[in-house]
Amino acid sequence: MRRYDTIAAFVSRPSGMEDETQEEILSQFKEKRFGGWGLLQLTAGTGLAVYAVWAGILMPGFRRVPLKLQVPYIPASKRQVCSVMTLLKGRSGSLADLGSGDGRIVLEASRQGFSPAVGYELNPWLLRLSRFHAWRTGHYGKVSYQREDLWKVNLSGYENITVFLAPSVLEPLQKKLLAELPEDAVIVAGRFPFPDWTPCRIEGDGMDRAWAYHIKALRKHHLPSKVIRSTEHTS
Repeated sequence: MRRYDTIAAFVSRPSGMEDETQEEILSQFKEKRFGGWGLLQLTAGTGLAVYAVWAGILMPGFRRVPLKLQVPYIPASKRQVCSVMTLLKGRSGSLADLGSGDGRIVLEASRQGFSPAVGYELNPWLLRLSRFHAWRTGHYGKVSYQREDLWKVNLSGYENITVFLAPSVLEPLQKKLLAELPEDAVIVAGRFPFPDWTPCRIEGDGMDRAWAYHIKALRKHHLPSKVIRSTEHTS
């Protein structure tokens, strides 16, 4: 592989690439010197690779979503996943990950006994990546990834909800969750908290932090009493 092709491959590789491979590629850079022409080719190749990732993986999921509700794909770190699962420890039943990205939250939930574990994602490339990860780890058929708009999904059958979404999306999502979730449901938000809600528990620090919310407690503070009685009868 030519020198400037190496970094292009590194940039365009999926986020799940193993650390050993990254170290191997970086060691190649340290061992070799790049001339002026090589650096120019390196820069051009990197730019094309980044654009290819954007056009092929990120942009398709944005075309059907209003600008305010667009969420860039940023994969959850291992610590972020751990924070989310710690807040769900001791719980079971169905789980939905809204905006599931490459599917890692759903996979970990399935490993810890949540069933069904379902991810909702608009981007077709990320859905393919999620299903590949499920197949590679032996969870194909145990988890489900669906290409659906989260605003149109009926969430009344899920006891556990996870979200890694931008604040601009979390604010309008509050109303939907309050209206649809069953009374014993728990919501866990990673990376950003819900703007108007008080969490019952917090796990992790900095960008690895996650917030847990009990829907029953939230309804007492954010819904009129008539609406609360109505949701209790339908749950």
